[in-house]
Amino acid sequence: MPDWRWPGLLALCCLLAGPGLRAQEGPRGPRELAPGAADGAQATAAVRIASGLVQGAVTLRGVREFRGIPFAAPPVGGLRWKAPELPASWKGARRATRFGPRCMQLPIFSDMVFRSDGMSEDCLYLNVWAPPAAAGRSASPRHPVLVYLYGGGAVAGDGSELRYDGESLARRGIVVVTANYRLGVFGFLAHPELTAESPHHASGDYGLLDQAAALRWVRSNIAAFGGNPHRITIGGESAGSISVCAQMASPLSRRLIAGAIGESGGMFRPTFAPVPLDSAERLGVRFGDGVGAGSIAALRALRADSLLRATGRPGSGRFPATVDGYFLPRSPAEIFAAGEQARVPLLVGWNSQESDWRGLLRSNEPSPENYAVAMRALFGGHADEALRLFPGDTPEQVMEAGTLLAGARFIAYSTWKWAELQDSTGRSPVYRYFYAHPRPPTKAPSASPPPLGAVHSAEIEYALGNLVTNDVYAWTPQDDSVSEVMQAYFANFVRTGDPNGAGLPHWPVARGDTALVMILDVHPRAEREQHRDAFLYLDSFYTGNPAP
Repeated sequence: MPDWRWPGLLALCCLLAGPGLRAQEGPRGPRELAPGAADGAQATAAVRIASGLVQGAVTLRGVREFRGIPFAAPPVGGLRWKAPELPASWKGARRATRFGPRCMQLPIFSDMVFRSDGMSEDCLYLNVWAPPAAAGRSASPRHPVLVYLYGGGAVAGDGSELRYDGESLARRGIVVVTANYRLGVFGFLAHPELTAESPHHASGDYGLLDQAAALRWVRSNIAAFGGNPHRITIGGESAGSISVCAQMASPLSRRLIAGAIGESGGMFRPTFAPVPLDSAERLGVRFGDGVGAGSIAALRALRADSLLRATGRPGSGRFPATVDGYFLPRSPAEIFAAGEQARVPLLVGWNSQESDWRGLLRSNEPSPENYAVAMRALFGGHADEALRLFPGDTPEQVMEAGTLLAGARFIAYSTWKWAELQDSTGRSPVYRYFYAHPRPPTKAPSASPPPLGAVHSAEIEYALGNLVTNDVYAWTPQDDSVSEVMQAYFANFVRTGDPNGAGLPHWPVARGDTALVMILDVHPRAEREQHRDAFLYLDSFYTGNPAP
């Protein structure tokens, strides 16, 4: 059965990554900024979408920004734990200059900086950044679209976060959309009563259904902002990347997208593979019993903040994605193996230090003896082969191989598996990367040693052009250079399904055993895949044995 400690593992990796953005409420919580109007005083021309007129603002750099547009009805009351419904229409022009509320979540990750209008169960809002309109016309020409999904272990995150701001890519001619989706118990609770009341005999996966609803909204409305509804790329990092993988697999959304970007994470064992519906239902019943609510009516009667607090109690459990028979008729592994996923170009990769050796040894010293004990606990009778591929004969080897293995178990292997399956059955090009550029030192002194590689989530600000929004690190011209190259690759891929363009090092298509991988660093270059034998071993282990 999959390891549903994944959000906890993500929290560990964030702590190992070094200092994050400190919060008003404590060192591990997110920071919240005022949700006020977009920079720049000039209002946009009103844009008509299916629900009515929306009026945003023009930023100081000329980008048209629309914040807090509802793409679904508030999932409250009787709509809690139901598939998203269409939003209500409105009369007159709705001001779209404030971010909507973020979805219900505990303060977990220190690198989240919110601009949302508080927190609420009423959270299904999206944001649009559109290139400047041509003179005399409000929405021309039709620009390619990037829909970006936030990370956070499916328990935290928000489309208002500074690192996901779409202005920089919009200035490159891309319409950027960030969309909220329900999290934790609100987004992934399955229960027999929910299955029985569903017209699709399904429950769970409400957060994934929210993402699919946002994609449908974009398909129907994005032309009003100058976007091309037939040139939609979906992207995301960590849980957002895993969500992209899920949307590619789902029959509800796979025909809505022209391309996909996955940054660290696929929906495959051992990271975030969905469980069967009956297993998820049992978890839901157990949770309800634990909070004294033996029915869905009783659970719906609980206040949202009470439900949220209950999920933070020891033993409350986690809420996995579900093979529900509707959003996911089968597991993504089966869907991709059969070639039934979206057959679109995929740009996908992971970072050089997604975790480190402490992800295996915890507080134990990196000695060969401790490493061997940990490996035998993980791999049992297969440990000798694992130790051959991930050797630890010296403390230095333990730290190097342990970092590789911990990162693979956390998230790199599932990303690798996604790339392999899409290359095998997707009938579209796959562009693989390995992000290796560490962040610079922090501005303030830190007691933590600096990471040796690129930690989990380190690439986001570079890829989306948002270094300036993160005031923790002492960015250098080298960082600006890496960001410029990554933005160019991403923008080209969103436009055409191919990251290559004038002035950039050539990024080859990755094919089979001879796959070339783009090393994204100060000097970008394509190299043969490293550690392929180790990943092939993990592949045989995870597909033929219980998850370690």
